[in-house]
Amino acid sequence: MQYVMTLIWSVLLMLMLNYVVSSILAVPFVVSTSLILGVIVTILIFIISAIIPNEPTPEADHH
Repeated sequence: MQYVMTLIWSVLLMLMLNYVVSSILAVPFVVSTSLILGVIVTILIFIISAIIPNEPTPEADHH
C-alpha cells in the first residue's frame, strides 16, 4: 500500500508543479509529462529509501 500511495502522491505533486510552472512560463500544460515525471520521481524515492540504512550508526549511540 505504501508503494501505491507514494506513486499517487508523486503524480499529484508533479501535476501541480507542472501546472504552476507551465502557467508561469506561458506554455501549454501537458498531463503526460507530469505522469512520466511522477513515475520517475517514485522510482527515485524507492531507490533512495533502499540505499539509506534504517539502523543508527554506532557513533550515534554514545552521547
